[in-house]
Amino acid sequence: MNNTLTQKILITLGFLFAYRVLAYIPVPGVDLDVIKQFFEQNSNNALGLANMFSGNAISRLSIISLGIMPYITASIVMELLAATFPSIGQMKKERDGMQKYMQIIRYFTIFITVVQAIGVAIGLQHMGNNGAVLLDNMTAFIVVAVFSMLTGTMLLMWFGEQITQRGIGNGISLIIFAGIVSGIPRAIGNTISQVNAGSMSFGVVIGIFIIMVVTILAIIYVELGERRIPISYSRKTIMQNQTKKIMNYIPIRVNISGVIPPIFASAILMFPLTILRSSNSEIAKMISDMLTPGGMLYNILMFVLIIFFAFFYASIQFNAKDIAENLKKQGGFIPGVRPGEQTAQFLNDVASKLTVWGSLYLAIIATVPFAIISKLGASFYFGGTAVLIVVQVALDTMRKIEAQRVMGQYQTPGNIGL
Repeated sequence: MNNTLTQKILITLGFLFAYRVLAYIPVPGVDLDVIKQFFEQNSNNALGLANMFSGNAISRLSIISLGIMPYITASIVMELLAATFPSIGQMKKERDGMQKYMQIIRYFTIFITVVQAIGVAIGLQHMGNNGAVLLDNMTAFIVVAVFSMLTGTMLLMWFGEQITQRGIGNGISLIIFAGIVSGIPRAIGNTISQVNAGSMSFGVVIGIFIIMVVTILAIIYVELGERRIPISYSRKTIMQNQTKKIMNYIPIRVNISGVIPPIFASAILMFPLTILRSSNSEIAKMISDMLTPGGMLYNILMFVLIIFFAFFYASIQFNAKDIAENLKKQGGFIPGVRPGEQTAQFLNDVASKLTVWGSLYLAIIATVPFAIISKLGASFYFGGTAVLIVVQVALDTMRKIEAQRVMGQYQTPGNIGL
């Protein structure tokens, strides 16, 4: 392992450790005993799902209670705007414009965080018999809570960007990954306690384990699956590149969009739930109960949103026109397909067909195992979305570590001039 790769891994681990430390710093002025009791009573609804993504930060009401979801929500909105308005899409492609684009996302993240933090602060006043707020001045508490949660979310956003730029893997995905993984030991402990207490049979535990193993194997199988489009090169191109390896195929993954669709779908569903939970309106409570994770409406919405974001993000990630143009410039072509426009059309057709199956795979994995396991009484850590995110992020990170390792071998002094 080269020094650069080691440094990147240590930077990533350092930021993830700092993230876990922040999860134990509570918002000032709250009664943590009331919070703990409240979450013990609401572990099997939307709050439990949000708590999973935050790495149990919400159940401790830490300064990172809102997690990275406001940033993800802001990114979703900007991606939709970029796809709708050509000027924003062009801004995203330019180097200077990309900096402005990211700055807009940060400002929008601040807005979403403030709205959600106010909703949480007001909701705390009505939590339990006397509320979970220790301060008499409610206005002062809202100000303190908003600034605390805003600071926490901004730190997480910065951590994610630093990991992406200076570490290994996608920073935002790794933060969510770390939050889910940190809760697995506790979930296993709760399951063992349920078995010992007799509230869950050993047969149910075996059933959950089998579902988990099958889910993990299915994810690994599909994530490693790809369609390889054969490429031929002209004799002139081959002669010019005798000392270089020329790729003779274009790999197109079955799941082009990766882990983003389930994360986006979860963020979209959790944003209104955070606001609805802070309201005393009976209508708001009724809608919130209908959107409880594991319920029919939640699973249907999750299924539809994942398919939508799978197609949406795949269209952004896979640019057939650029691939066709680069292939033409390099003197390559797909046998039986004319270079240029027809190549782009052919690649688009292949990617679209793969995305159909990829989106269905994501939607089924994120909803079906979770629906089955929730009926068996297990916690959210065993849900399909959690397993999907953990396995996908782990595979993606391993790929990037391997790519960095191989790159380091080619950059060693002994290989210069070969």
